[in-house]
Formats: sequence, structure tokens, C-alpha cells
Amino acid sequence: MKNSTLENLLSEIGIEYRKEYLEKLERFYFLLTEKNRHMNLTAITEYDEFMRKHFADCLVVLKFQSFSAGQRILDLGTGGGFPGIPLKIFLPETEFVLMDSVRKKLVFLEDVINELALKNISVVHGRAEDLAHSGEYREQFDLVLSRAVSNLSSLSELALPFVKTGGRFISYKGDNGKDELLRADNAISVLGGRVEILNEYVLPGGDRRCLIFINKEKKCPMKYPRKAGTPTREPL
Repeated sequence: MKNSTLENLLSEIGIEYRKEYLEKLERFYFLLTEKNRHMNLTAITEYDEFMRKHFADCLVVLKFQSFSAGQRILDLGTGGGFPGIPLKIFLPETEFVLMDSVRKKLVFLEDVINELALKNISVVHGRAEDLAHSGEYREQFDLVLSRAVSNLSSLSELALPFVKTGGRFISYKGDNGKDELLRADNAISVLGGRVEILNEYVLPGGDRRCLIFINKEKKCPMKYPRKAGTPTREPL
């Protein structure tokens, strides 16, 4: 076990942890890198880099956002389970939904959930453009998180329809977050959101990142999100 690497990272960032959480993260790493031999889940597989760029980066939101057992959280475009699985491990009483359009990734994540004995977490297959128009999901989440690579204008159109009025969307971005935010201002406003704050941070090792906090102040117009592919091709 190489938990000392993760212990050092979390201590440097200032995140509290339990030993059992680190053990589950370690197990998740080995499950994912083994599956990655046959499925494209991550380009990062080297242990120390994975701990830093995936686990530490996913968990840094714990410094800026308060979480509670009563919240319902959506990880939009979860892919290999980021940030949803690491956060679920650290927030065992909080409900998580992992959403992605690639079914085989979700099948893998179901195996991870069972292997790690995680409770109060589920996966949902489908495109955000479709699922956001379902009454089961539209404006049903206190918090939506995404580490998706889409530009913030497109991502806001996909994410904000899932957020309850009074809830929040948090987008994980790189050091270009400020530029993306300037271009997304119109989309955020149209979709009922308002930018709360941009939290910049530096990962151990020097990588610059930011978390963009967008509060949902009013209902999203029913025409959004537009049909599949349109938010990406034609950002608001």
C-alpha cells in the first residue's frame, strides 16, 4: 500500500481523512487501472500522478463547499468516476448520482460501487440533453458537479437544468477557467444562473486549477438544454 503518497497530498491541501477512505481510494485506483487496459477510462495511470491529478484534484472541493447528508448530488459526465467516486468515499452519508452517456463506463462503475460497498449512490445512463427534460431529474439536485472538458457555455446548458432553484453548479476547470467564464456569462444568465465565485488553487506539483461556483437563482427555460449535440456546436 502506498497510502503515504495520498496522505501527504491531502495534508498539503488541508483535507481531513480517515484511513478507511484512503484504503477505498487505493482499491479504486487498482480497479480502474486494471480496467483501463481494455477500456479508455484515463490517460493518467502512473501512481503518484494519478493520486495528484485525479484524487487530490477531485477532493479539493471539500475545502470550498460544505456538504450534508440531506443533499442530492449529480456528477455529470462522470466518465471513469471523477469526481463522484472519490467524493462519495469521503461523504458516505450524502446521495450521489453518476451520469454518463457511455454505458460500459457505468457498468464498470457499478462494479466499483459493489466492490467498495458504497451506499446511497446510483448510475444513470443517457445524454444530458435528454435526461434534463425528464421530470425524474430536471431541477432535482442540490448540487451538480462536473469535470467534463466541454467549454463552460456548453457545460452550463447541460448542467444548470438539473439544479434546483437555490442550488449550485460547480465546474472543475484548468488555468483557463477565467477566460471560459468570460465567454459563458450570457449562457449562465439565460439558464437562470449567477456566478458566485471562482476559486483558484494550485495542486501539489504546481498545476493550476479552478472551481467555478454558479448559483441557480431561477428556473431554467424549458427549451434548454437544446437537442443532443447543439449545446456543443452552438454555445449560447
